[in-house]
Amino acid sequence: MCAMSLAIAKSCGPGRPKDLEKRAAILDAAKRLFPRSGFEGTSMDAIANEAGVSKLTVYSHFTDKETLFFAAIRERCEQQMPATLFDVDVKGPVRGQLEAIARAFFALVTAPESIALHRLLTSGTGSATKLTQLFWDAGPQLVQVGFQQFLRKEVEAGQLEIVDLARAASQFFALLKGELHARLLCGCSTPMSERDVDAHVRATVEFFLRAYSPCPGRAATFDL
Repeated sequence: MCAMSLAIAKSCGPGRPKDLEKRAAILDAAKRLFPRSGFEGTSMDAIANEAGVSKLTVYSHFTDKETLFFAAIRERCEQQMPATLFDVDVKGPVRGQLEAIARAFFALVTAPESIALHRLLTSGTGSATKLTQLFWDAGPQLVQVGFQQFLRKEVEAGQLEIVDLARAASQFFALLKGELHARLLCGCSTPMSERDVDAHVRATVEFFLRAYSPCPGRAATFDL
């Protein structure tokens, strides 16, 4: 467990059960304010006001602003891409499961809040540098790990043939981002229509399956 995860665990107990509604309100406020005002521009006072709680209540749930930032990013990713999304149905077609993961990921990374947060983290100013590792641990890393576990189970079931799981997962998400994500970051594009998103997801999954579908007579191996 990373240091920030330990900090979150300490902030949540032991002791009297926390008010879950207030905690949810604080996280919702943080998810709105951090992308809008940046990390340095978002104070714990502002989050408390936005959540309708006292500053003391914010600190009773989250030890500091970095802990709250980590928790807000983690919850947003888990809401959009819950762990159950990576559950494997070995009797079902892998294509459908890949498309479900792809749609959830594409919706997550192209959301206005995600684009705003990405610009903040890549600005290279203030605390952006130290925040990038927090962001990676709370969001992208969890998604990568979940998807790699999914791929491993599909390989074991004979649905896919992949030697390097980490590389395959990285390729899948990079293909999904594509040119559109870069254009959104630059502010020179508008969100795709639902029809275009569907075509993009299907094309990406088709490309991925052409690379990693099992070939007859060749055993599937992968890194442990």
